[in-house]
Amino acid sequence: MSTQAPTFLQPLQSVVALEGSAATLQAQVSGSPVPEVSWFRDGQVLSSAVLPGIQISFSDGCAVLRIPAVTAAHSGRFSVRATNGAGQATSTAELLVTVETAPPSFLLRLQSSTVLQGSQVKLDVRVSGIPLPQVRFFREGAEIQSSPDFRILTEGEMHSLLIAEAFPEDSGNYSATATNSSGRATSTCELLVQGEEAVPVKKTKTIVTSQMAASSQSTVQKKMEASFQSSSMMEMHVESGMMTQHLSHKTPPRVPPKPTSRSPQSYVSKVGGRRQQSPSPVRHVKGPQPAPVR
Repeated sequence: MSTQAPTFLQPLQSVVALEGSAATLQAQVSGSPVPEVSWFRDGQVLSSAVLPGIQISFSDGCAVLRIPAVTAAHSGRFSVRATNGAGQATSTAELLVTVETAPPSFLLRLQSSTVLQGSQVKLDVRVSGIPLPQVRFFREGAEIQSSPDFRILTEGEMHSLLIAEAFPEDSGNYSATATNSSGRATSTCELLVQGEEAVPVKKTKTIVTSQMAASSQSTVQKKMEASFQSSSMMEMHVESGMMTQHLSHKTPPRVPPKPTSRSPQSYVSKVGGRRQQSPSPVRHVKGPQPAPVR
């Protein structure tokens, strides 16, 4: 089994207490094997015989010394020593007992801030007062209890609210209230947590110049002409004052037979938008008609 010398994860903090009130000194220590803890005041080992009324405990690495009702005789320099087979460590702090009182006063107030979603947020206050004020944190008027997501840290006059990972729903008005027997003080701030926003798609504009428009119009016109030429076309024939229409096909039209008369009569056909001379159907001159051959 590996050994580890004692280490103070949270050392003792000095305390100012009003005469007749309770005072507590505590520290968090680690080590392997579990260290033994001893308390001292001004270099003298503490016991109930030396300092009546004191309460000493050590559990889960937390060493606590509590005096239910302090008097001027309790003032002094207190130390806690942790010892095991791998070594020892000591932490020291002052206990001041006074008959004077002072209301809470914020030496460092809460500061408003804007953060991104997922960020760690720490709200700090520093408070003075006699006796030392108790500090509580609130969000929208509801008290915040210390938890893995919202940790409340205290170190002497410094008090902090640590939000491990902020989300938009954590936005709101936060406050810290300091209270002691002489009064009460409050500090407030606003926290805004911005959520993740989608990256906007950049819009593109197509500028059509007159040259491009003309080119596009020409292309469309050519496509229309090609489509028109590939579709069925109309031919008009004028014969004996009668107008007939028939559709031409993609196959070349049949060439009419050559006339047997020397007096050809022309007709106009509109093909591809130009005029053409074409031989007309045969027309016989009136006169004696031969009998039809049966």
